[in-house]
Amino acid sequence: MVPIDLSGKKAVVFGVTNERSLGFAIGKKLKEAGAQVAMTYQGERVRPLVEKATQGVADRLYELDVTDEDRLREVVRTIAEEWGGIDAAVHAIAFAPRRAMEGRYVETSKEDWLKALEVSAYSLVAIARELEPHLNPGAGLVALSYYAAEKYVPKYNVMAIAKSALEASVRYLAAELGPKGVRVNAVSAGPVRTVAARSIPGFTMLWDHVEKVAPLRRNVGQEEVGNLGLFLLSPLAAGITGEVVYVDAGYHIIGIPDPGTLEV
Repeated sequence: MVPIDLSGKKAVVFGVTNERSLGFAIGKKLKEAGAQVAMTYQGERVRPLVEKATQGVADRLYELDVTDEDRLREVVRTIAEEWGGIDAAVHAIAFAPRRAMEGRYVETSKEDWLKALEVSAYSLVAIARELEPHLNPGAGLVALSYYAAEKYVPKYNVMAIAKSALEASVRYLAAELGPKGVRVNAVSAGPVRTVAARSIPGFTMLWDHVEKVAPLRRNVGQEEVGNLGLFLLSPLAAGITGEVVYVDAGYHIIGIPDPGTLEV
């Protein structure tokens, strides 16, 4: 076994809601590997819950609405000045108004479309821009995507468009930051029972479907998503950038499912 030792490394996880979130899962793995970890959350009203959930994992906590670019700049600068640089960052931020997820995509309002893209995709660009002057050589960024970025998934609607933009941004950021030795990748996880995922209309149907047709005949868990995030942010992935790496029990390779896995 090749150990991953991130002792002395500094990591920031943007967008933690609770201990079941995928950002938290990656942050926990980074902490276990020896890194110092800062986490951000949105809304002071949830701070007590986030503090309890991240106890022993987050060395620093910051309230951050990622659409407030002045606050984003302040938080990044504060972390960088206290730590003397940043080695890893996780973008675990996504949002779309529920009404945009429940109806038909063609009925998405301009307001909801722009809000979903701003929070879920543009925020990666904003975070990378603010981080860039403070990233240490060999630093890595990881964003969280989903299969709907490239294939139709019922009820994912405008969030699918946001994930497509996120994945394209990963490639552009990887090309632009690569000459500085900075890597940018995305993790595309299968359905995981997070609070955010379970709020998506039809999530239970999707969960059951993946379990039946994925090559491994199961869904994945937070632990597996956390392990992939840790790998991509570690020296073991030093030659990997601009990629969308799947951890979905193989579901994304399926074209026409085996008839035996479908209900008649």
